[in-house]
Amino acid sequence: MKPLEGLLVLDFAQFLSGPSAALRLADLGARVIKIERPGTGDLCRQLYISNLELDGDSTLFHSINRNKQSFAADLKKPQDLAAVRRLIERADVLIQNFRPGVMEKIGLHYAAVKEWNPRLVYASITGYGVEGPWRDKPGQDLLVQALSGLTWLSGDATQGPVPMGLSVADMFAAAHTVQGVLACLVRRGVTGRGGHVEVSLLESVLDFQFEVITTHLNDGGKLPERSALNNAHAYLGAPYGIYQTADGYLAIAMGSVPRLGELLACEPLTRYTDPKTWFTCRDEIKGELARHLKTQPTAHWLGILEPADVWCADVFDWKRLMAHDAFRSLQMTQEVARANGARLSTTRCPIRIDGQVLRSPLGAPKIGEHNEIVRQEFLAL
Repeated sequence: MKPLEGLLVLDFAQFLSGPSAALRLADLGARVIKIERPGTGDLCRQLYISNLELDGDSTLFHSINRNKQSFAADLKKPQDLAAVRRLIERADVLIQNFRPGVMEKIGLHYAAVKEWNPRLVYASITGYGVEGPWRDKPGQDLLVQALSGLTWLSGDATQGPVPMGLSVADMFAAAHTVQGVLACLVRRGVTGRGGHVEVSLLESVLDFQFEVITTHLNDGGKLPERSALNNAHAYLGAPYGIYQTADGYLAIAMGSVPRLGELLACEPLTRYTDPKTWFTCRDEIKGELARHLKTQPTAHWLGILEPADVWCADVFDWKRLMAHDAFRSLQMTQEVARANGARLSTTRCPIRIDGQVLRSPLGAPKIGEHNEIVRQEFLAL
């Protein structure tokens, strides 16, 4: 039995953050019913990655809406709104990520619904919070990255701001939403009272930067200084970075620069005996190391560094990773399917409970696919 079995979650959310939070609750055993607009549904159905789609919906939609049911309802119609209210009265969790004010206009904001269902845990995800001058800005991941300072941490010093190649604001907001929901469910188990979880993409991506922002707040307000060569962390000295070798790449984390020079027979590195120079002379050190590592293949360097317990690694692409026994042993992928047979290979939940890998074969639903089931179970008079 999965830990959240028996709980009912209503997913009013669109795009990535809210649906990803609902997905994780589904992975943990909750029954998730996605409330969608008839006809168009979640706009993420048409948000494509590399123009790839399956059975009429984007693979992005499939990947974050598997293991859910869909109930189509036009919230502008009193009859549909009344049906949704009855679902809310039975639900344990509600997740929504509309802009501030939207749920108030519909009449499904927390202040209203907690009167119908005091045990409900209600989660709201916004772009920038419900107050302040940015409250109505579009809560889109790239824009949040740009406004949060995150883009000045990746890439080399000469590149200008570099965004991360994943929707990190969405993903961290989803994780924080799940944490808040689970905390309120635990409290509800003690007090019987639900609660309102509020998360914003901006706050989540600021928390993501807690280490470096804390440094900034305590070092006189210095801005991040990325290295000009092989930057991997703006606040760490040499040798931290990824380096080209004769046939690939090698990642080297923190460690003693002189010892690295001795192990690799790179005499210039042995001169930097003062650890302070590993930051102040970071680019010089990295330049020497980069030139030296190009002279031999990756396996040669790994054969020297790994036995010496130097933190280093080969740099894999997905093909090499997925062909490796280390990846295969995780059993990290699964196949899910729709009722019509459309199948998708995707990742599984990364959490194990009591040694059990959490899987489900259920693919993402069609719009309104489960209306009749939901009506019979929850709405029949």
